[in-house]
Amino acid sequence: MRLMLRTLTRCTLLLALSAPAMLAQKKEKEVKPGGVELKRLEDQWAAGLVKRDRALFEKLLDKHFVYTEDDKMMQRADVLHDMLEGSDTVTAAHNEDMEVHQYGGSTAAVTGWLIVQGRSKGAAFTHRYRFTDTWVKRKAGWLIVAAQDYLVPK
Repeated sequence: MRLMLRTLTRCTLLLALSAPAMLAQKKEKEVKPGGVELKRLEDQWAAGLVKRDRALFEKLLDKHFVYTEDDKMMQRADVLHDMLEGSDTVTAAHNEDMEVHQYGGSTAAVTGWLIVQGRSKGAAFTHRYRFTDTWVKRKAGWLIVAAQDYLVPK
């Protein structure tokens, strides 16, 4: 009886210790091919804010793109105007903690944090946004169809 109890205890301990490794392997296998590409595109978006990269934004924004930030809603043309011709100057931007949530092979939501530094009316700023971007894969590649940002209050 003692030997059986000791064997059962060892098996339980071995299973408990190996479970995290097995779950990590499973999680790695669950990453879908578009996930890496979408994170790369999100990082290009952040870099594009600094460069005011019209070609990039024209390419990535769907023609029916809609954007919400806090209590505002804007269409594609308004977003392009604000990013490319607005009075704020972005000096640095990067993403943190991005997660890709894929729904089949052609639809995904990317969540994360966008940190933007720059100047507005002569004063320096650092904005931290919680974002959700909705992407759809078309023949030409991934396009953002909708985005929502929440500016975290200071």
